[in-house]
Amino acid sequence: MATSGSDEVGLGYQTERTSPSIDLVMIPVAVIDSVFTVGQGSGACYLHHHMSGLVDTLSWLVNIPSPTGDEEAIRDEIHARLNSFDSEKIHDSLLVGTPGPGKVVLAGHTDTVPLQGETGSRITGGRLHGLGATDMKSGLAVMIHLIEELGTDSLVGVFYAGEEGPLSGNQLGSILNAFPVLADSSAGIVLEPTNLGIEAGCNGVVNATVTFIGEPAHSSRPWLGVNAVSRAGEFLTMMDQLEPEDHVVNGLLFREVMSITTAHGGVANNVVPGRFEMNVNYRFAPDRPLDDAIEFLRDRCSAADSFEVSDAAPAGQPVFDLPLFDKLARVSRSEIAPKQGWTDVAQLSARGIPAINFGPGESALAHKPGESVRLSDLDWAYESLREVLS
Repeated sequence: MATSGSDEVGLGYQTERTSPSIDLVMIPVAVIDSVFTVGQGSGACYLHHHMSGLVDTLSWLVNIPSPTGDEEAIRDEIHARLNSFDSEKIHDSLLVGTPGPGKVVLAGHTDTVPLQGETGSRITGGRLHGLGATDMKSGLAVMIHLIEELGTDSLVGVFYAGEEGPLSGNQLGSILNAFPVLADSSAGIVLEPTNLGIEAGCNGVVNATVTFIGEPAHSSRPWLGVNAVSRAGEFLTMMDQLEPEDHVVNGLLFREVMSITTAHGGVANNVVPGRFEMNVNYRFAPDRPLDDAIEFLRDRCSAADSFEVSDAAPAGQPVFDLPLFDKLARVSRSEIAPKQGWTDVAQLSARGIPAINFGPGESALAHKPGESVRLSDLDWAYESLREVLS
């Protein structure tokens, strides 16, 4: 899908068609030049050509809507583009390359959260704006270019659906089940946004429905009922006063937190609510097993009348002492930090694959209506991985 590179008038443009299946995208040379100091000679030509191709690919991906549950179209587009490589579709996901012992797994989810703002992509001020730009279609663009440049002799690309929803719908698990040999991979790299760094491990997550029961009554005669919302008052105050709990795991500081993320109570303005439900979201550190985390949350919610786990995913162990990861840290000039959110390094590490998060973008912009990514992040991630994986 064609998209304008800038709203400004009078800029020179450089154009690049990266694949017969991708429409022309105009990238303002002024934007690229503002991101990099470009010298003269063949190196300068390569930089313009290469950077334009990455931005074209990201714009193309952002222009393919892929909210969770609707990833078939983007899977098929990526499959068509990489059709010169061995690949296999699994549900709405795609495996590119032949799994085998010692290979490196590059993993990225194709789905986004629901649309919250403008559709499509646009480029302004050295950034590409659009749903999924940072989380994580910029990572997918880097994956595609690495496969096209390096081939699949030493790596496998996993483009999977369903990451933004519950773990039960995350199709990375389906791919790992369909290809058990993936567990013999030497390493995994999940190209989630990492703020120009490497993020090791990840917190686990538990979502639980916590319910307080009352007795409905007419609001003019509340003494005839029991207000379920009011009954939850002390619990709500306790939750509001919780502080993050620090856990140091392999030298990295993970912070455990609990939050009420949704609340529903009452049926009408003139009825005392007889039921009050909340979702409590618990992010727990890698040193706490999943079963222990569920019981810890259950204990914290013991004042409620009922407690039911709706979704749970284990934490990912922070592993970063592999030579490959050491080299990536040097090449990318990255510091190693803990991943406060949940990513699929947890699923990879659960299968015995040492994995890290490393990708373009800023995690603080994920899921925001004004989501965007620095164009320079694309080249940083691509060039770092290209040098390490070559």
